[in-house]
Amino acid sequence: MLNEQFLDYFKSEKNCSEQTIRSYGHDLKEFEEFFKSLDDTLTWTTVDETVIREWIIYLLDGRKMKHSSVNRKLSTLRSFYHYLVKRQAIGENPTMRVTGPKREKVLPAFVRTKEMDELIAMLDTDTTYEGRLNRAIIITLYLTGIRQAELLSLTDNDIDFGSKQIKVTGKRDKQRIIPFGPELETCIRDYLDARYTEFGQGFDHLFINPKGRPLNPRQLWGIVNEKLTAVTTTYKRSPHVLRHTFATAMLNNGADLVSIQKLLGHTNLNTTQVYTHVSFEELKKTYQSAHPRS
Repeated sequence: MLNEQFLDYFKSEKNCSEQTIRSYGHDLKEFEEFFKSLDDTLTWTTVDETVIREWIIYLLDGRKMKHSSVNRKLSTLRSFYHYLVKRQAIGENPTMRVTGPKREKVLPAFVRTKEMDELIAMLDTDTTYEGRLNRAIIITLYLTGIRQAELLSLTDNDIDFGSKQIKVTGKRDKQRIIPFGPELETCIRDYLDARYTEFGQGFDHLFINPKGRPLNPRQLWGIVNEKLTAVTTTYKRSPHVLRHTFATAMLNNGADLVSIQKLLGHTNLNTTQVYTHVSFEELKKTYQSAHPRS
């Protein structure tokens, strides 16, 4: 059979793994069962793009399959029919006239305000140097929305307590100014006092780990992940989640997209607009849980 010859070819000539071969075989078997269910006179060489489109619709609507999974299965078909064209078993690859579903937009993960309030209250209780460091990191990320790399590159001179502004160096060395309020000012001052008591002066970087060295990306990720795990079940718990949390909180509390774009350092407003989808999804959940007839 043509599909078995195709699998043998990929196994022997392309040196594909057993797992890949099994996956290809499963996809082809599923598709054959589908087109036979439509018309038992159909064969691999008489299937056209209409049948393939119907299969895609069935996978999306009938089986509720993710777009990425459907595109993977379509990729298997493309390879199979490309093989048949090379063998001259058919004259044209029918999958070339078929477009797969667009990739689904994955909404940014974020932490709810109540969970962040709970976390900050927990962090307030630890007055050790490490505790002050962890608190300053979490609150700075949450109240400014800066990126991981931007936080790690901050220096003492980037913090202007007089004008209550932070100078941030972003991607491609573009600089922007982010204002801050009394809570972040108190937090950073408390941290700097603890750092001076612990290590004295003379640091190029703002955030110094408990060993007296500049904080690195792995350490930052570990701190954020550990602290977020204590208050949230969101599937992502990285520094970038706090960036999403900042933007979502700003939007939910009345900030306009252009202002959020400037604070985040986005070049394109389309990048910022994803947060409107996040807010709408939260609104839907609130409606569905609160309205008696939703």
